[in-house]
Amino acid sequence: MKPQILISAVTAGSGKTLFTMGLLRALKNRGMKVQPYKCGPDFIDSQYLSIAADKESINLDAWMSSSTHTQHIYNRYGEQADACITEGTAALFDGYRRMQGSSAEIASILNLPVVLLVNARMAGYSVAPLLYGYKHFYSGVHIAGVIFNQVSSPAHYAHLREACSDTGLDCLGYLPVMEGFKLSPKHNAISLANRRIIDEQANLIASQIEKSIDINRMLNRCNRNFPCQYTLPYYSDTEDDMHTFPMHKIKIAIARDPAFNFTYQENISRLRKIGEITHFSPLYGYDLPEADLIYIPGGYPELFARQLHRRRKMLESLKDYAEAGGKIFAECGGMVFLGRTLKSKENGTAYPMSNILPIDFTMPSVPKLVSGYRKMSYKDTEFKGYEFHYSSILQDDTSDACRIASITNQKGSENMATLYRYKNVIASYTHWYWGEKDLLKLWL
Repeated sequence: MKPQILISAVTAGSGKTLFTMGLLRALKNRGMKVQPYKCGPDFIDSQYLSIAADKESINLDAWMSSSTHTQHIYNRYGEQADACITEGTAALFDGYRRMQGSSAEIASILNLPVVLLVNARMAGYSVAPLLYGYKHFYSGVHIAGVIFNQVSSPAHYAHLREACSDTGLDCLGYLPVMEGFKLSPKHNAISLANRRIIDEQANLIASQIEKSIDINRMLNRCNRNFPCQYTLPYYSDTEDDMHTFPMHKIKIAIARDPAFNFTYQENISRLRKIGEITHFSPLYGYDLPEADLIYIPGGYPELFARQLHRRRKMLESLKDYAEAGGKIFAECGGMVFLGRTLKSKENGTAYPMSNILPIDFTMPSVPKLVSGYRKMSYKDTEFKGYEFHYSSILQDDTSDACRIASITNQKGSENMATLYRYKNVIASYTHWYWGEKDLLKLWL
């Protein structure tokens, strides 16, 4: 038995991430080992949770992975924890198609009690029918309690508490209006300075949570058997291809710095099973490590285009490695880094990059987010992932032979982008999840 909580909300933008950060930090300050999770494919919120808990956050996504795999990684990462805290995505029942991919689906798969966060800035007793609907809409989800955010006064909270009581739900406390508490914009790298700010915010919110939320009652109401039961019949691609791992571990170099840090932790765990991992920094380093496989994840290279351009030795080494047949796997910002040029502003300087792929990238004058689930099939293996970027392709001079697979949305009906291959370099705009796939099959 251990406390296991999924933090969700009645609407998006209710303050889930800030509250979850504060709760993680409050429990950590009590001496508890806490394991954070994040529903959905989001990298940025996961990084906030990791900072607050001082523990790597794990993504749980019901579309990118099977139910048994989701249960497997939840159990594995939570085994040594005193409490498991999961931040939901969007509102409770919001998925890519009705409830599919929603926080409610994750709660159902893992049998997690839900603590519902309600933004009460403009709300009163009328939240009662709203809460009643959330309580009774879907029997596969148990709402263990309610927390009100943005509460203006004790009288305001009294009205809200009455509304909660009249629906038969347990009110666990509130957070007052706290002006100035706002997370960094999504298009903002988590630098060392930003990490300090996030750390300070986590402590301040934790202090407030200790004052106005009954943490002990929340933990008691959310105490559940651990590990969660597996869906039967049990099936996992992770186990099916265990014997495809190389006889001898390979050397894997992973780019990691403020410009390249969008990684799924389970992807990294998967790579550790097949190789010895070293990290390098395209932003600050000079030398490319000796490697059999180089992984360059996404991030924000457009924010550091000038600095990356100045790392000529790194760029040249990467180019030489690719021309010699070295394996490179690049996603989103990583692919941009492999391109010919990058403009951090639409009418700005075109900074030369690695020049492995004959593609020019730019940041539009008005950045527009391109996002959504994606899938592709290559080498008889289907990969799923998530596309998330503000940059765009200005000029693509790759040959048809380099465009080896089409990438579609989750419905499989729209051609969204392409998977590029030049020699042993494979790249796309999508952040792929291979927690239960064999990445090396791409080069067979």
